[in-house]
Amino acid sequence: MSSQLESKAPSEATALGFLRRQFTRPKPLPAGLSLAGKVAIVTGSNVGLGLSACRQLLQLGLSHLIMAVRSQAKGDAAAAQLRTDFASATVSVWIVDMESYDSVRAFANRCESLERIDVVILNAGLTMAPYTVARATGNELMLQVNYLSTALLTILLLPVLKAKKIAGSSQPPVLSIVGSDAMYHNQMELRGPILPQFQRADTFTQFAWYGKTKLLQALFVSKLAEFVSPRDVIVNVSNPGMTDGTDFFRGYPTWAKRLFGIAQWMLARSVDVGASTYLDAVLVQGEKSHGSFTSDWTIKPYPKVWYTPQGRSFTERLWEETMEELSFVGASKILGDLRQSSTGSMQ
Repeated sequence: MSSQLESKAPSEATALGFLRRQFTRPKPLPAGLSLAGKVAIVTGSNVGLGLSACRQLLQLGLSHLIMAVRSQAKGDAAAAQLRTDFASATVSVWIVDMESYDSVRAFANRCESLERIDVVILNAGLTMAPYTVARATGNELMLQVNYLSTALLTILLLPVLKAKKIAGSSQPPVLSIVGSDAMYHNQMELRGPILPQFQRADTFTQFAWYGKTKLLQALFVSKLAEFVSPRDVIVNVSNPGMTDGTDFFRGYPTWAKRLFGIAQWMLARSVDVGASTYLDAVLVQGEKSHGSFTSDWTIKPYPKVWYTPQGRSFTERLWEETMEELSFVGASKILGDLRQSSTGSMQ
């Protein structure tokens, strides 16, 4: 549906568009919504938005929560409180380090042991300064965590989610990648190679690069939707907006933290309101959100560049470069097989 909202794209990139998003009133979930008997996975779930999303899912009666975290100790501490508050639910802590392809693969393999998976929220992400390289891959760290490892985990989970879909259910599993409206302020070079742009430490600026990685996420999902039927798995991108009570600005210098602190005091949502956008994306928006960007409890346009010939070419090149980067798992074949099976099931 984001593909049909071109006329609204320019206004989203303005200051007024940002303010309008921030002050949109939350929409309540449908009355009587229950997650009893269902299983959800939330990455980056021991603090902030991820933890709040876990709590809100459990409040809806979720039967089994998988908290996917980098630190066992921190995950166990967060899970202990949730187990106390929601004694009837099963809360598991599984390790996934988004800096490591091997860890992502191991986590995806472990997910195959689950009898069902209904909801996946890929919330793990970061903003980092100074320019830092992931030791395991040699890629710039924000690119690695926010985009490449997230894309890998998404690709590996899609056939698992399809296989875990409950027979006869009218509700397919939903996978939502947590994005950001920072993507609306594109500063990417639209010509030439894309991923190598993140190898230039001399052009690094923290917030701009964060926005770039979130732009890549949205463009990736817009293309990914061509490979999976929304009747098998719904995939979207969800934006919590500027939110207080998170570690988002932990990598910034003190003066910047103070400045952003003032902005957050004036404009930020509470962490619970921000996390409610995740639940809206996975529980409310449904098939119309497939391949789309959700924000403020509705579906929003892609960045305006997506609707241009340059933007479409950029998206295709990004896809090709991503498939090459992830060729070690046979990403193209996984998605090709998924598309073929989805097409066959509709005939």
